[in-house]
Amino acid sequence: MGSEWLDGDPPVEIALRRSGAARRYSLRVSGLDGRVTLTLPRRASLAEGLAFARSREGWIRRALAAHAPVLDVVPGAVLPVEGQPLMIDVGPVRAARIEGPRLLVPSAGPPGSRVAAFLKATARRRLSSAAGRHAAALGRPLGRITLRDPRSRWGSCSSSGDLMFSWRLVMAPPEVLDYVAAHEVAHLAEMNHSPAFWAVVARLCPGYGPLRAWLRAEGAALHRYRFGD
Repeated sequence: MGSEWLDGDPPVEIALRRSGAARRYSLRVSGLDGRVTLTLPRRASLAEGLAFARSREGWIRRALAAHAPVLDVVPGAVLPVEGQPLMIDVGPVRAARIEGPRLLVPSAGPPGSRVAAFLKATARRRLSSAAGRHAAALGRPLGRITLRDPRSRWGSCSSSGDLMFSWRLVMAPPEVLDYVAAHEVAHLAEMNHSPAFWAVVARLCPGYGPLRAWLRAEGAALHRYRFGD
């Protein structure tokens, strides 16, 4: 049947396949070459099939990101820090720091762990500040903030008001990190994902839609970076 393209950055080519045995639309991302295939029942509407594929864009991009090769954080590698690409370089510094388009790390010690430590420290400052600001706007007390490296979620809020965040959020654009902080703080008022919850999110972070969409489309790629040596 040929193929169609899913708009976005980057665009995604979707191979089209009709099957007499298919009873519903289905998507598959090949584990061998990352090829995306949309299977349609023999008489199904192509337009409806493409609408189905667009509705699963976040899943498609997460699957493609998981298929992408792991990137080791070593001198010469480029990774995003607060949404900006920085090249890892070794220099005469005592602690990792940003200088123009470079992230300088000390020559002593494993560069990957030095970069990870820098990212975690920056993430803690940014997330603590954002969460504190949103909690104050909501008039709710804030519990303990912890940073972890989960693959299935970007944050969580406990019934006692403790917040957990992925430190990899510091690699995303700052406004995306702020949205996640607002999302978790909103759970201090609504421990659910009801319309009332999303109304609180909208009050704390107006126009959050594109930021949520960025996480769905691009967030999985932040897990490509490996900091072990």
